[in-house]
Amino acid sequence: MTEDTKGRGRRAAGRRRRKPATRRRALVIAAWSAAAVVLLGGAGLGWFYFKLNGNLKTVDIDQALGTDRPANVDNGSMDILVLGSDSRGGANGEYGRDDGGSARSDTAMVVHLYEGRQKASVVSIPRDTMTGRPECAAGGKGKTDPGGRRKQFNEAYTVGGAACAVKTVEKMSGIRMDHYIEVDFTGFKKIIDTLGGVEVTTTKPIKDDFSHLNLPAGPNKLNGEQALGLVRTRHGVGDGGDLGRIQLQQAFIKALIKQVKGVGVFDNPKKLLDLADAGTKALTTDKALGDVKSLAGFAQSLQGIDAGDMQMITLPVAADALDANRVAPLQKESKMVWDALLADRPIPAEATANSAGDKSAAGTVVQ
Repeated sequence: MTEDTKGRGRRAAGRRRRKPATRRRALVIAAWSAAAVVLLGGAGLGWFYFKLNGNLKTVDIDQALGTDRPANVDNGSMDILVLGSDSRGGANGEYGRDDGGSARSDTAMVVHLYEGRQKASVVSIPRDTMTGRPECAAGGKGKTDPGGRRKQFNEAYTVGGAACAVKTVEKMSGIRMDHYIEVDFTGFKKIIDTLGGVEVTTTKPIKDDFSHLNLPAGPNKLNGEQALGLVRTRHGVGDGGDLGRIQLQQAFIKALIKQVKGVGVFDNPKKLLDLADAGTKALTTDKALGDVKSLAGFAQSLQGIDAGDMQMITLPVAADALDANRVAPLQKESKMVWDALLADRPIPAEATANSAGDKSAAGTVVQ
C-alpha cells in the first residue's frame, strides 16, 4: 500500500475533490439533532444557539498534524473518521474501573460520503487490528511516541488522542480525513433516551453479563442503557470477539437512521431542542465542525441518505499470524477497499469475500 509522508495521498487520476461546501457532512445522529436551532430559526432561539455551541468540544486536527497528511484533492466526496471512546473516567466509570480518563477507540468507522450525497460507504476498523502506527505527539510538552510497524490499532487514541487516531487511519488508507467525530458512552445513552428508544429485531436471544444486556429473540425497543449494551457486547454473540460486535454496531446504526427518519423529530420543536442539547454534549469534533451551524449543514446534506443507501463492511482482516487474539489486514483486499473510496466508487464485493469480518456477518443476530 503506497504511503507518502510528504502529503501525496493516492487519488484517482482526473477526479478532483471539490472545495468543501458550506453544507458540511457527517454520519452521526447528533448532527441531525444539532440542526434544530438553525432549521427552526427565530430570535427567541438565540440563547439555545449560544448554549449548544458551548456544549461542543473540539480538536484542531489540522494544526496537530500539519502537512504530514495525504493530499486534500477534490472529487466531490468526503471522508469522516467516527470514533467511540471507551474511557471509564468520570461519568463513564460505571462501565468499568475508572482509568483516570485514559481511553482507547472502542469503535472506529471511516464514513465515505459519495459525490451528490445520495450514498455512503462505512468501513469499520476492528479495534484489535495489528497495523503500523506513525510517530505521534504524546502527552504534551513536546513528547512524542515513535510508533512502530506492529501496533494495536485502538492504542493510537490512548497514545496521542484524536490526532494520533486520525494520523494512523490516514497512513493505513492513504485517504485524508476531512472531519473527525467522537461520541462517548454517557452521551450516546442520553441521545437514545431523548429520541425515545430505538427498535431492533433480534433473531436469537442475546445475553451478556459483561455489558449488562439481556434481550429476548424478536422485536425489542431499546432504551439508552440497552442500546449501549448492544453496541458494546462481544460475549453474547458469535465467538466473543470484536468482529461480531462490529456487525451489531452496523445493524444498530441502520436501525437508528430508520428511527430518526420515521419519528418526525423535525416536526417536534421540543424534541429537536432536547436532541440538540444531548447530541452536542456527546460530541467531540474537529475544529471545522465545532459550531451548531456547521453541524446543521451536515444534517441537511445527509437527508437524502437512507439506511438502504449505505454499504457497510468491516476492513478485510484475518487472524494475526503472531497472536490468535488479534487480527491483521489482508493487504490486497484492504487496498481494494481504500482504492475504491479514493476513486469515489463502491467497494467491490471481492474485497471482503475472504475476510474474517465478512464471514462473521453470518452470525449477525440483529436486523
